[in-house]
Amino acid sequence: MVERHDRTTDPELLAALLQARRGTAFFARKLNELSDAELDGDSLLPGWSRRHITAHIGYNARAIARLVEWAATGVETPMYASTDVRDHEIEFGATLSPIALRHLFDHSAVHLNVEWRDLPEDAWHHKVRTIQGREVPAAETVWMRTREVWMHAVDLANGAAFADIPAPVLARLLKDITGAWKTRGTDTGLVVNVTGQEPELTFGDTSAESPTVVSGPLPAVVEWAAGRSSGGVTAVGPAADADAGSVDAVPAAPKWI
Repeated sequence: MVERHDRTTDPELLAALLQARRGTAFFARKLNELSDAELDGDSLLPGWSRRHITAHIGYNARAIARLVEWAATGVETPMYASTDVRDHEIEFGATLSPIALRHLFDHSAVHLNVEWRDLPEDAWHHKVRTIQGREVPAAETVWMRTREVWMHAVDLANGAAFADIPAPVLARLLKDITGAWKTRGTDTGLVVNVTGQEPELTFGDTSAESPTVVSGPLPAVVEWAAGRSSGGVTAVGPAADADAGSVDAVPAAPKWI
């Protein structure tokens, strides 16, 4: 029997699912505001058009749905056969007709939502494996999708901004990004300070004697950390030039994905 409501009753998981669904709706709205011709325009990601962004989000939903199916059935169904297969899929998707590209996004989003909705309560704890090789509980797929739809809605370059992304999503994004820097050892001498809230959030190499400190409101700091723009943040310290505090003075954020 097909469920009409989420089978899980976990309040935290239900809240996370709502955030993912809202992000999907936000991406859909920004996509639908674009004409077919505008899909050919540049996105905010170098080398990718809006077509590439849309194809990526569509195929990403299918890939995550495979992980949810894995959790439900116990039959291993990887996200992708390889990163090369994933990249080829995106390039192919970017060549689809506008109507096919839009259908890819719509249908894959619905499919993923149904897989989430029908997943039994206990199966959310079953382990699956990401494309990076991490073993995570199926519940992690919700966050994996959340960050993709919200951030790439901005990358469509259609008026969306990091300030439109809910603060809890931004805070977790920043935690993910700075955590990746720490794991790779690329955060040496770098401190990220989120201002404009109490208490202020601080990430990075806080033990450094003379750190470079990048500061700004949460949306601006995440936008910088994600490698999109340094507008709205300031920097002081060794990695900043003599005009510390200007846009040009802000060092490029370490790579995180």
